[in-house]
Amino acid sequence: MTGIAYVQGDATAPVGGGARIVAHVCNDVGGWGRGFVLAVSRRWDGPEAEFRRWYRERDRNDFGLGALQLVRVEPDLWVANMVGQHGLRVGGRGTPVRYEAVDAALGALGDRAVDLGASVHMPRIGCGLAGGTWARVEPLVRERLSSRGIPVTVYDLPD
Repeated sequence: MTGIAYVQGDATAPVGGGARIVAHVCNDVGGWGRGFVLAVSRRWDGPEAEFRRWYRERDRNDFGLGALQLVRVEPDLWVANMVGQHGLRVGGRGTPVRYEAVDAALGALGDRAVDLGASVHMPRIGCGLAGGTWARVEPLVRERLSSRGIPVTVYDLPD
């Protein structure tokens, strides 16, 4: 079993070579404009444009909680838009993360990573604006990715 490597750095600049996937959690209301997605959009145009198109055309595709969209941004690099957040965190309305949706999206991501022979790179998904805890997300990452031999690197920004 491959473990999870924890590093300080920017997940939009994934370490290592070969095929790599940068994974993050998106919401199910088509919002893109706060949190990690800002770093994604500063680096690449495609993931935001494809997410917005995916959302706009949701009556004709698989968009919804637990869905995965892979967007190629470089020859050996993809961004994984994973729908794991219901709504947006506004005031005291509760936590938007949906762990079962994150789990489903990670399962689909694992399948794609195996097909591509890719490593997976991410911030602590679902734990920022989505309001989740890493204690709940990490076991999902281990089960859906690491246990399948997929190298995973989790990035924490330097203080």
